[in-house]
Amino acid sequence: MKINLKPDKDVSVQKIRIGRVPTLILRPATRPSIPVSILWIHGGGYILGMKEMVYMTRGVDLVKKYGVTVYSPGYRLAWQKPYPAAVDDCYQVLEYMSKQPEAFMVGGESAGGGLAVAVCMMARDKGIKVACQMPLYPMISNIDTESSRDNHGKVWNTLRNHIGWRLYLRKDAKKKVSPYASPAWQTDYSNLPPCYTFVGDGEPFFCETLAYVEKLKAAGVEAEVAVYHTDVHAFDIFSEKRYSLEAKEKFYQWFEKTLESCLGREWK
Repeated sequence: MKINLKPDKDVSVQKIRIGRVPTLILRPATRPSIPVSILWIHGGGYILGMKEMVYMTRGVDLVKKYGVTVYSPGYRLAWQKPYPAAVDDCYQVLEYMSKQPEAFMVGGESAGGGLAVAVCMMARDKGIKVACQMPLYPMISNIDTESSRDNHGKVWNTLRNHIGWRLYLRKDAKKKVSPYASPAWQTDYSNLPPCYTFVGDGEPFFCETLAYVEKLKAAGVEAEVAVYHTDVHAFDIFSEKRYSLEAKEKFYQWFEKTLESCLGREWK
């Protein structure tokens, strides 16, 4: 499958620095923008990746299909600076976005999904209202779960997961930490943004994703997860199988409903 790390003709890209964070701002090039911005955070286990990965994710699809504006932050990776550098960088971009006169959302995949969850928790605690969260197959538990223990799935597995957390949290990699560092430690899920996610049932983050959604629902937060039968982590990016196409289509259907609740019919 071809991986694209460059924008196509339907996307206009602006490169700026928000505080210390180099950031890409993606806008539709061939259709009007709507008043919705999304902080879309790249994956890579907290140790790999780059802001240009947005071009191969659902983030760029939302720009082209619906006319939203997407901010892709080049946050510091764990080999450069451990926690809290990454979440602080992402939150700095969210603060900037929150000053714009439009609805804003947060999403990302894998470690980017974990950072999306952490940023939403931080925003709630600091009084910033996020319209919704889209943490796809998020990396949110530094402690092994039933699915992340002894996992030999494709793209990401137990060994890589341990390396990622060890670099991100250093000496605290296997300890109880702040939910901003590992969101699975959160005890108060109330007043977090509505959530949509999807995950494969054979990948490492299956159990922590389902647990997060169930805790949101128990706290009265609208939350939904779609599960697909695969052990390919980030299958919507790295696989073109039928379930990948289904996951994308269901995600778009959910997003359209979310836009209607935020903007009414204005986005069409």
